[in-house]
Order: sequence, then C-alpha cells, then structure tokens
Amino acid sequence: MVSPVSCCQTAGGCCPTASWYLWTDSDSCSDWTGSFSRTSRSSHSEDRSKMASLGCFLRSGNNAVSVVLRREFSKTPPAAVQVNVRDALNQAMDEELERDERVFLLGEEVAQYDGAYKVSRGLWKKYGDKRIIDTPITEMGFAGIAVGAAFAGLRPICEFMTWNFSMQAIDQVINSAAKTYYMSAGAQPVPIVFRGPNGSSAGVAAQHSQCFAAWYGHCPGLKVVSPWNSEDARGLLKAAIRDDNPVVFLENELMYGVPFDLSEDVLQKDFVVPIGKAKVERRGTHITLVSHSRCVGFCLDAASVLAKEGVECEVVNLRTIRPLDVDTIEASVMKTGHLVTVEGGWPQYGVGAEICARVMEGPAFNYLDAPAVRVTGVDIPMPYAKILEDHSVPQIKDIIFSVKKVLNM
Repeated sequence: MVSPVSCCQTAGGCCPTASWYLWTDSDSCSDWTGSFSRTSRSSHSEDRSKMASLGCFLRSGNNAVSVVLRREFSKTPPAAVQVNVRDALNQAMDEELERDERVFLLGEEVAQYDGAYKVSRGLWKKYGDKRIIDTPITEMGFAGIAVGAAFAGLRPICEFMTWNFSMQAIDQVINSAAKTYYMSAGAQPVPIVFRGPNGSSAGVAAQHSQCFAAWYGHCPGLKVVSPWNSEDARGLLKAAIRDDNPVVFLENELMYGVPFDLSEDVLQKDFVVPIGKAKVERRGTHITLVSHSRCVGFCLDAASVLAKEGVECEVVNLRTIRPLDVDTIEASVMKTGHLVTVEGGWPQYGVGAEICARVMEGPAFNYLDAPAVRVTGVDIPMPYAKILEDHSVPQIKDIIFSVKKVLNM
C-alpha cells in the first residue's frame, strides 16, 4: 500500500512546498499518515504517537527504502523578471564578452564613462582597458580599426554614439565591412557588430533624428536588425555577436529605459533570437500591421483600441530588416487580406515601400482585399519644436486612421 508523508523537515519546521511519498507493504504501519506542521506540536501525546508510527514505518526495512523513494515538489510557473532594454543589451554584451575572449567593445565613452546611454555600464571595470576601449571622436578611425580587427579574427562591437554619426564612417561600414566577405569568395569573414541608437529621439532636431534602417538595409553584405523590446535586444545582440557577417544593430534611444517582462528561458545564457525571423506579437484576423523598433509598441496600442471596435489586428514585429522575413509577412496578409506598414523613417524608398513591393510581387497580392497603406515619418528634416516633432513621426492615432481607411470604416 501507499502511505503519503507530507513532511519535509527543515531548520524552520515543515516545508509546505514538498511532499514525500514512501511506499511500504507493512500492514502494521498502514494507519500512519501525518504532516509535521507547527499546529501538530500542540499535543505531546500526538507527537509520541507519530514518532512511534514513524519508528514502525522505518522498521519495515527494505520495503521502505529499496522499493521507491519518490519526491514531488509543487510546480509553480516562475515569475517573469522585468528588464529594461538598456540592461538587456548590457547583459548580452557581458555574457558574450565572458563566453568568447575574442569579443571586445570600442567607441566613444564606452569604458570609463559607462557609455553615453549607460548601455556598457560596469563592463570596463570587469574586463579592463584591453577589451572595453574608449576612442577619440573619430568614427572613420575607430570603425576602421574595428573592421581590421575583424579581419584579424577578433569579434569587435563598434558603438556609434548615434547612428547619425555613422555617416562619418559609412565607407568603412559599406565598402570595407559589407563587401569583403563576398569579394574574397568567402575566404575572409567579417564578424563585427556596429551598434547604437537609431531614429528619432526627443528634441535633437534634424541632424540627430534619422532612421537608417532603409539606408543600410539597401546594402548587400550587411545584416540589419532592429529590436523592439528587451527579448529582441538581448537575443538579437547575442546572435549578432556570434555571426560571421557584419551586422548593423539599430537600437532606439527612447526605448532604453522601458522595462519588459523576460521569462526564465530568455534569461538563459544560450538564448538567442535568430536573425532573419519576424515575430507575430499579436494574433488577429482583420488586418496585418507590420513594423519594427519603437513603432511595434504603437501598433500594439492601436490594436488594443481597435479591438474595442471589433477590429482584430495582427501585429508583426520584423526584428530583422535584412534579410526580410517575407514568409511571415505573406502568411499574415494571406490570412487577414489587409496590410498597413508602420515605420519611423521617411516614406520614399523606405522599409514599408519594400514590404509593399514584396507583397505585390508574391502570392499574397492575390489575397489583398484593399490596397496596402504605409504609415511613416513625414518627408521633411526633423523639426526642433516639440509640437512639430510630434507631427513628424507616426502616432497611435495615425495607425488607427490608416486601419480604418484600409477597412473602409
């Protein structure tokens, strides 16, 4: 027979999260069940009775020990941990620096100052001057050093304080990094990550507010990723560092301090998000919203508003700009029959324009019930005035308006 013993003795008494099941054939012990709780200690006679029964149980010998000793713990799903995007990026770099001694970080103020946006906080103290390197304000120079280090077999992470400054180094990114693997017939890999904040921020005007997704997504030889949340940032950066191709990693300054729930699986050191694979963030049946970076959050907010009006939006987070996950986009459009793309960059030759062209050229075009619509930044240099800036980048109301336009509501 089975005698359940709900007792796990600890220094503090009983542990309610564990139950031990002891198997015995002894009829003499068949009436003994118990749990050593604090309330059971109120009677000395009950204690003596239970101890006597336990002694009887143990005297059953081999039957109690040699058959089975099975322990079952209550299984509660682990609580999600909130991690902001900044810390997710920091964790990813820390773990990859620890995993591979060829990895190092260089850029302006990344070491002693802990990074302009504190993304590299604590790394210089942990890894020292040889692996966390402060550079002069010369993007062309330190980008070239990073590319040369990648040629030599290292795995540099080259931080631009903002992607707007990468225009000073674009020859190194495009001609030196992106094309060498191809021009060497695959003999010379270029394992380098160029990373930093991309797109519009707040109050930094025209020269510091450009989205470079379409710029670098245009160039063969590069992989271009654009994370939205902490899971994207952590998993994609680890994948980028391990990749043998040059990767352009487009972060968003306004997302650095935003916290997201991360599961235990995502926090594992071997967790990566595959480059080139989009993610459906919300399932829907009426219309597909495709976006990347900060605008994914806008799409989800718009979808929540529209759901109250009976419109179910499917939200696709691109994650990767190049290579573009056309299969996921087409599958969603073929299900919903409608498409809206959302991005912070300019409309002409933008990411949304490429998505619309791919859908038109592929099998999903025959499933569209209405023309696709793009929601983009306004086709002007970014104004400095706050009210004009707000009208120059996509807002939730713009997405809702476009959805209703496509659905003829």
